[in-house]
This record gives sequence, C-alpha cells and structure tokens, in this order.
Amino acid sequence: MIIDNTAFQWVLLADYEDEFSGEACPMIDPLLLAVTRVTTFKDQQHLTNASGFFYSCGEQLFLVSSRHVFRDDTSAHYPDRILVELHTDARNLAQAIDFSIPLYRDGQSIWRQGNDDAGAVDVAAIEVDRKALPDGVTYRSFDLQHMIGMRGIEIGTALLIVGFPLGFHDTLHHLPVARHGIAASCFDLRFQGQGYFLTDARTHRGMSGAPVVVRANSDAASGSDFKWMLAGIHSARLDVGTRDLQLDETLGLNCAWFADILPTLTATMRPLHTV
Repeated sequence: MIIDNTAFQWVLLADYEDEFSGEACPMIDPLLLAVTRVTTFKDQQHLTNASGFFYSCGEQLFLVSSRHVFRDDTSAHYPDRILVELHTDARNLAQAIDFSIPLYRDGQSIWRQGNDDAGAVDVAAIEVDRKALPDGVTYRSFDLQHMIGMRGIEIGTALLIVGFPLGFHDTLHHLPVARHGIAASCFDLRFQGQGYFLTDARTHRGMSGAPVVVRANSDAASGSDFKWMLAGIHSARLDVGTRDLQLDETLGLNCAWFADILPTLTATMRPLHTV
C-alpha cells in the first residue's frame, strides 16, 4: 500500500487542541523538536529538500546540516537561501511556519564550513538570529553536553538517523521520522582517514544533514528529558563503483561525519565564498 503523505490528513484539529492545551505534549520526544526540514532556494526557485538540526553554543543558536546542502560545486548546486520549518505553538504542533535564512550577505557566505587535516568536511552551520524568531517558537537544540566524544560507541551499537527521507514526514505535526541502524565501522578510527564513520541505516535523498544519535546512558541523561547523544551528521549513501547493477544489491552503507567538529565550527567565524 502506498500512502501519499501530502494528502494523509486525518486528525481533527479541534480535538488535537483540546488534548494538548496547557504544556507541550509530554509524549513528544524532544529529539523530534531538535530536527527540522530544510528546503533550499535560488531566488524563488525551489531546488532541494534536506534535513538539519539545532545546536546551541552559549547564547548563539545554529542550524547544522551537510555542507553540500548550502553549496555543492560538483552538482552546480548554488542556493542563496534556505527555509526551515518551525513550530509556533507548544500546545498545538500543527501550527508551524517556514522561516527564511539567507546564505549570503554582501556577496559573502555566512555559513561556517568544516575542515580538518584531511581536507573539507561535509558539515556546515549557519547562525540563526534568535531575535528574528517568531513569538511562541518551540524547538530543542543539542549542545556541548550532548557530544558523545570519539570513544563512546562500539561496533554494532544501535543508532538513529532522524530526518526527512525524500521529504517524507508527519505533515500534520511537522515532525521528522527516524531510521534505525548500527555503527558499521570502528568509531575510534576515521574511516579511510576521513572524518566520518559508517552506518548501515536505510536512507534516502533528503536525509543529508540529519543528526545521527545514540541513546544516552543513565548518567548522561540524569536530570534531563533530552536523552540522546549526538554522534554524527549523516552525509551520503556509499556504493561501490564496480558493483554489478544486475547481480549485486546496493552497498547499504552511509557516511556520518563526526559531530565533535561542531564546538570548533561554531566558535569560528569567517566568510568562505562569494556569490
């Protein structure tokens, strides 16, 4: 059976508002409110769909996604702005707006791009002006205490990748979906010398920039309702160029860039590109 997500609307909004009057619904995992749908535009032309998440550094708030979402020379992908979807009523998650974020100012990029000793990292962050956010905006964010570090995951550890595969999501409540997988390479080592590890979750286009998370242990989660640790940022599916398209299935592996780049990335500010 195929369900058209754009037409699948079956909850009565009046009942919904009665049920969630007062505090935000306690059954909503805060992780879902930390992830947002990202849509890229060139002027008024819609280009691509992707995923992203919020990360806080002190008083600053950032949207994190894959760098190729903001700019990709290989595919000639050059958006000049993005839209992110924000909830505007904690009591009614059906209420949401699209919030526009420019990628350039005075001809220079205003996102921060990751780099390490091996070269470019497919992770980027752009600051969100808190003062420009609409009244009543409801979101959650990762921060430094949610970094898992380089030695926190064993091979085969269960993890989630939370985002918007092919743009699919709960269009009524504006919430992402999660794909389940495991850590498929040694987390203590950079795979092939690059700043990423492998996962085996089933992913699709639109998941670029999604957070890769693992369940926090009891000590890390103590005193907080946010019970997830950030391990990486999903970037792309991997495949083997010599694969026989007739005989062999796709490899089914993905690369996730280590999330420990974020504290450095969000503490450094410099323009990278000109229009």
